[in-house]
Amino acid sequence: MSRPLAHLSDEALVLLAARSEQSALAELYDRYGRIAYGLALRVLREDAVQDAFLSVWRTAPRFLPERGKASSWILTLVHRRAVDLVRREQLRRADSLERVPEPGGGSVEEDAWLRLQRERVQAALKQLPDQQREALELAYYGGFSQSELAERLGQPLGTIKSRMFAGLARLRELLGDPGTEMSWSPGTSTS
Repeated sequence: MSRPLAHLSDEALVLLAARSEQSALAELYDRYGRIAYGLALRVLREDAVQDAFLSVWRTAPRFLPERGKASSWILTLVHRRAVDLVRREQLRRADSLERVPEPGGGSVEEDAWLRLQRERVQAALKQLPDQQREALELAYYGGFSQSELAERLGQPLGTIKSRMFAGLARLRELLGDPGTEMSWSPGTSTS
């Protein structure tokens, strides 16, 4: 495959892309697409690469070579797009947690007790630091393993384990030991 613009600098290619030269964008993609993909994948999604290169296409006229290297600019766009996707996913998951349907089919007392427990857990989760809450919600509500979380969030496995351990310990404190704070449970008599 011929690459007629391979001899040009990154900065020159961005300037050509600013003039709507598609072959310049193709050359930039050939040079940085793989690196950008790896960066985006570490943060979360490969969609970020395509979205970022669209952003390169749209914002190339605003690139200023005197302010930095084209490669840094491109990878910054990829990183920002990937972080935006992560945040959007977190908001979507948090939003869906609040819309979890109430369990049904049990007695009125059981349903009330389960609703109370769920509200207590959600209130306690909101008191955790963001990183601990994120790890626990993704693991328990999202069904991700610790390894999947480490890959998805671009963090070392040990960091994810530490966050989850600390978050669970804090939840235990916030919720108290089962049976001490709230002795009533479905099927027990209060009299």
